[in-house]
Amino acid sequence: MAMKKHDVIIIGSGLGGLMCAFLLSKFGYNVLVLEKNNQIGGCLQTFKRKGITFDTGMHYIGSLKEGQIMNTFFKYFNLTDNVKLQELNPSAYDTISINGTDFDFPVGYDNLKENLLNSFGSEKKAIDTYIKDIKQIANSSPFVNLKKLDGYEFTNNPYNNISVSEYISKITSNPNLQNVLAGNLFLYGGEKNITPLYIHAQIRNFYTQGAYRIVGGSDSIAKSLESSILKNGGKILANCEVTEIKCDSSKAEYVVTKGNEKFYADHFISDIHPQTLLKLIDTPLLRKAYRNRINKINNTVSNFGIYIKFKDDAKLAYKNTNLYRFACDSVWDYIPDDNFTTPKSYLLMHQAESINQKYAKSAVILTPMKFESVEKWENSFTGKRDKSYYDFKQECAEKVFSLVSQFDNEIINAIDYYETSSPLTYRDYTYTAMGSTYGIMHNADNIAESYIPHKTKIPNLLLTGQNINTHGMLGVTIGSIITCSSLIDYNTLIKDITNSTNHTNEI
Repeated sequence: MAMKKHDVIIIGSGLGGLMCAFLLSKFGYNVLVLEKNNQIGGCLQTFKRKGITFDTGMHYIGSLKEGQIMNTFFKYFNLTDNVKLQELNPSAYDTISINGTDFDFPVGYDNLKENLLNSFGSEKKAIDTYIKDIKQIANSSPFVNLKKLDGYEFTNNPYNNISVSEYISKITSNPNLQNVLAGNLFLYGGEKNITPLYIHAQIRNFYTQGAYRIVGGSDSIAKSLESSILKNGGKILANCEVTEIKCDSSKAEYVVTKGNEKFYADHFISDIHPQTLLKLIDTPLLRKAYRNRINKINNTVSNFGIYIKFKDDAKLAYKNTNLYRFACDSVWDYIPDDNFTTPKSYLLMHQAESINQKYAKSAVILTPMKFESVEKWENSFTGKRDKSYYDFKQECAEKVFSLVSQFDNEIINAIDYYETSSPLTYRDYTYTAMGSTYGIMHNADNIAESYIPHKTKIPNLLLTGQNINTHGMLGVTIGSIITCSSLIDYNTLIKDITNSTNHTNEI
């Protein structure tokens, strides 16, 4: 029997893997996606408890108005008709609350400027500078603007070499304004004097243009992409964990799965964390210096998650705003110690079960948690952990509820049922190192050392996902285009996207 060989094998079915499969299959490549879990989607995965579907990683999306960048991508990837959206409150899609004082982030730069001036009237110069710079940084990326490339080098971008915290402290000495401007750091696992300004700027710009929740579960994105991939002739195999990537003297030849099956291809794309990927490959093509550099890169912090079902008769008003709550004087102190002694912050989001719903049926509370908090159980796996782990999670939930109750007892009183997750849960279901929520930590002090390009030292092995370019819906989409540009000319891809969606190349 002749050996079947694919054009491209993609390891992992997170957003990056599925988007690469979509692009390549659309351009005629014979694509096979291999997923270790029962459910595809990576951070798009959902789970159901007590009749409620809970999102695990993708909670809200920006820039979806007609003509905006994510709207263009939704059209191109055939997501528009298959993914239902609920627009968040345009007057306050995010509320940053610091020690009980709230600030609302509205859609639109003019509205943002007005809100900031209403609260910080004496800081007009800093506010003007901030908004001007955010726009300029967003416009500096040819990828966000779907422009043709002409000698662009990511590591040469000057906005990579200053941290968010350093930049904000330079434009204003007002600690309250500093906190407000940096208050969305949950969205990228920001750390003081480390996280580059460009990450903050791209995310701020992304949501200032509009913010939306996914109705009914983020897995609708994965299911829609899967449908398109299959229609294009691609194939996806779940419960098919890759355990080895075998190479000859010059390239990758095939992958071996947990069931000891071999799958051959001309090209391979990894959508798993690069540090995890390296454990699957034993070849001199990857030099020790390359391995050491990748393995030494720090990862962003993980989360402790609480997934709440409210009582049916609670009649808790659906809140169409995301609440970032800080019980600390500086938002940069938002991460608890290694033992999770005292949580100091949380992000609260009601889930959109339907469009324009009146009452909330469920919510997700996320708070930062270091991997060190659960490291003693790192050799165990979901469903096979001892009682001490579940006791620890219960203690953590009670600490978070104690913090929430200081500000909002109505939510606590409305709880019918809840389930929790830890960094180990993230690790097991998304295959990311140390359960990191946003993958590798980009470092403004040495952006080249913390930057992982999509090309590896194995010529036919490429990388995609949140560790390439940046994380989030926009970052991963752009990263997928960059990855596929090694097989399809980048400018050809951009032309296909703009022509088929009538995108105007404007932010």
